[in-house]
Amino acid sequence: MNVQHPAVGGTDSTRNADSTGGAPGRRGRRRRIVVPLVLALAVGGAGVVVVAVRPWEQGGAAAGQEVPEHGAVAVERGSLSSGIQVAGSLGYDAPTPVVGSGSGTLTALPAVGDVIKAGGRLYEVDGRPVTFMTGKRPLWRTLEPGVPDGPDVRQLKANLRRLGHAAGLALAEDDTFTEGTATAVKRWQKALGVQQTGAVALGSVVMLPRDAVQVQKLGTQLGSAVATATVMTVSGTDLVAVVQPSDSQVSRFKPDGKVVVKLAEGGTVDGRIRSLVRGGAPDGGPGAGGGEGGGGGPQKTTVTIVLDGQDRVRQAGPSPVTVNVVGDTAADALIVPVTALLALSGGGYGVKVVEGSGSRLVPVRLGLVADARAQITGDVKSGDQVVVPK
Repeated sequence: MNVQHPAVGGTDSTRNADSTGGAPGRRGRRRRIVVPLVLALAVGGAGVVVVAVRPWEQGGAAAGQEVPEHGAVAVERGSLSSGIQVAGSLGYDAPTPVVGSGSGTLTALPAVGDVIKAGGRLYEVDGRPVTFMTGKRPLWRTLEPGVPDGPDVRQLKANLRRLGHAAGLALAEDDTFTEGTATAVKRWQKALGVQQTGAVALGSVVMLPRDAVQVQKLGTQLGSAVATATVMTVSGTDLVAVVQPSDSQVSRFKPDGKVVVKLAEGGTVDGRIRSLVRGGAPDGGPGAGGGEGGGGGPQKTTVTIVLDGQDRVRQAGPSPVTVNVVGDTAADALIVPVTALLALSGGGYGVKVVEGSGSRLVPVRLGLVADARAQITGDVKSGDQVVVPK
């Protein structure tokens, strides 16, 4: 319904004071003044700025200016949410290249997709297994009796205890390679079926910060020299969702915040925001951001989301997803466009409700604002027509 109004609105007892034509005989009437509204609102948390200007409320157009046209829309009753949706992707968690050390020739490699647990064989050099152990620090030297203390020794001892090779040895949680450590190493070597030297040679162990990894791709082939080669790329065994929100959306992603992830096949799973990293993928995760054009381009923020229901997620596999960031919600609300709102001189907002060929100004209380729409309460009901600019 489009309603054409004069430059100043209202024909009944609550119309604007200017509609009286400024007659001297009406000085006793107390007038309500409606001032121009410039409403700047962050809509739906997406950083979109909506500016609603109501120039026709200024008591008439300036000379030579055309009076803007305006119409009317119905007040709606429904739900309003400030949540946002961002496109993303599913991928295996934290892809990590495995770089060979020591010397020798690759004589066995796993298959892509293999899952290897800590303590298992990652690959083979010169017929000897290279074992995957859990740790953040790569081994850079041979560990044996008499080696200087260091955090790499502490890391090795933790693995020997975890794998069950230190029973009864009372290995201390320290940086010292003791005789008990050498005994535990011999037990581990016996279990592997290799020579029991009590020393961990450089290149015989690969430390990765996980309890299990999945092989994503191979970086070399059998018969290659192992030294400094990227042997393979491994990842965690869980799938995560990764998104790169715009700068205006980043504030909606809170650490440990809850989200709902819509899978490509149509189902949804709950998720939790694990990390936000500016300029690239966290933990080497999928969807690397890195900016554009190398070092000088804009840097994006990469958000990694851990997911519940991994069985269902694995059925979907690496694929596009939509991440819904849960926001505030107003149910059974009266909703109008933000352009229907007028700023009142005494503070607060109002809307003009169409009545016949005129309108009346109704003060309203403002609630949730999202997607260029606003929740209002006041002497307004669903279906009422309110004035908006065309």
